[in-house]
Amino acid sequence: MDPQPEIDTTVPHSARIWNFLLGGKDNYPVDRAAGENVFRTFPGMVETARQSRYMLTRVVRYLAAEAGIRQFLDIGTGLPTMDNTHEVAQRAAPEARIVYVDNDPLVLVQAKALLNSSPEGATDYIEADVRDPEPILADAARTLDFDRPVALMLMGILGLVADYEQARSITSRLVAPLAPGSYLAVYDGTDDDPDYVRAIEAFNAGSGAVPYTPRSPEQIAHYLDGLELVEPGVVPVTQWRPDSRSANHNVACTGGVGRKPVEDR
Repeated sequence: MDPQPEIDTTVPHSARIWNFLLGGKDNYPVDRAAGENVFRTFPGMVETARQSRYMLTRVVRYLAAEAGIRQFLDIGTGLPTMDNTHEVAQRAAPEARIVYVDNDPLVLVQAKALLNSSPEGATDYIEADVRDPEPILADAARTLDFDRPVALMLMGILGLVADYEQARSITSRLVAPLAPGSYLAVYDGTDDDPDYVRAIEAFNAGSGAVPYTPRSPEQIAHYLDGLELVEPGVVPVTQWRPDSRSANHNVACTGGVGRKPVEDR
């Protein structure tokens, strides 16, 4: 049996902080302290976390049930919670295949919850960093067929790449080898709410975790350049195909979905 990965419980990690904000239990005192500091500065952070997660659920449901996607590459998975990507996708399409990617050792420890696939489908987990796209694609090819459409999910992860042009380059390098008809789904925190920005600045200054960089809605929209936007476009997460769980107000998070064009349609 492989040795358990070493988990540093003295330094907060974004995946565990997010788990805390979503009401999860897979976090440590240092993660809870960082999350509580953010919440004190910006009480809306919990609702932002929830509404972001709800958008992910709606996106996966749309892609599997309406767009016919049967393969998902979810980078920046985070810790298992309710309605993980494979659960939502395989409810609509039991044969769906999902690859999760994260770089937190605790996510690896919990990965067996992410690998509980339907008999008809498959799931896999890769421990890797989004900043190194090519090995991710190579490892994902064990489970996914890149000659067929894939849904690439970068949900809340690109803000952890401090340099915007690097974040755009990473996105382009991940999308480029995908088959026509593939999709990119993305959301990230935005810089248009001063209270949210102050909370993130305080978090970055005092937590010791990887800093997070909110970006403008326009910058987030540029991740989808060259793709055919799925209605309603790039919007606050509460406005992307809302359902009964969507808040009736916006949160400091914007996202959208784009489809890689199919030539000679």
